[in-house]
Amino acid sequence: MASTNPLAPKADQESEGSFQNTADMTAFVQNLLVQMQTRFQAMSEGIVAKIDEMGSRIDELEKSINDLKTEMEADTPIKPNAEEDKPSNESS
Repeated sequence: MASTNPLAPKADQESEGSFQNTADMTAFVQNLLVQMQTRFQAMSEGIVAKIDEMGSRIDELEKSINDLKTEMEADTPIKPNAEEDKPSNESS
């Protein structure tokens, strides 16, 4: 009867299991990174879209303010200078 080391097969199994666990962990981490990257990209695109929308709104507000200023300037009569309104005190 040939004697074999009963620990040798167990060590090989642990080595294979360890390798499998490492491969599984690597796949899990890679999958997690892909998910995180996808979510980050979606959030980034959403933020950029909101910033663009805010920029458009600001542009519209600036245009409205300028239109109102122009309208107010057109509606306001030109005031004569105060010095021209005063009668002259020249008595000859």
